[in-house]
Amino acid sequence: MKALDWRLAVLALLLGLALGGRGAWLWQANSYGKTLAEQARAYTTEREAAATAVIAWQETEQARRRALEDRLQANDQTHYQELRNAQQTQTRLRDRLATADLRLSVLLATPAHGGGGGMPAATGSCGVVHGTIRAELDPAHARRIVSITSDGDRGLIALRACQSYIRSISGR
Repeated sequence: MKALDWRLAVLALLLGLALGGRGAWLWQANSYGKTLAEQARAYTTEREAAATAVIAWQETEQARRRALEDRLQANDQTHYQELRNAQQTQTRLRDRLATADLRLSVLLATPAHGGGGGMPAATGSCGVVHGTIRAELDPAHARRIVSITSDGDRGLIALRACQSYIRSISGR
């Protein structure tokens, strides 16, 4: 019977080891599963917070962009209106020069000696400065001068528009 007792003890030991190993395996698997589930929840929470932060940042940036676009649109409208007004003024001035309704003249710095030098003196009483000599410009030259000032006006308006655009972009 000694051999039977020894076999029974070994069988009981093997059965105990198998059941203990199986129990330990199940306990460890359950513990590992819980740890993985907690890590997955933490990762999901972190990703949701990051996504929420990105969405909030995008909304803020979109609002800033819309505000900038609105400011730029207002600047463009102002620039267009100034340009249109300047063009209308130049067109009216050109029309008045063409119809001889308006004459351009220049003030001479030194009076011409000896009978006016071919330049008639303005003797009308409606002048602001009395006793100065004025020379009337040829209409073609007057139109060229108006054209040059028109180009200058457009350039200045474009410069102001560019400066306004840069100020809007830089945030000042």
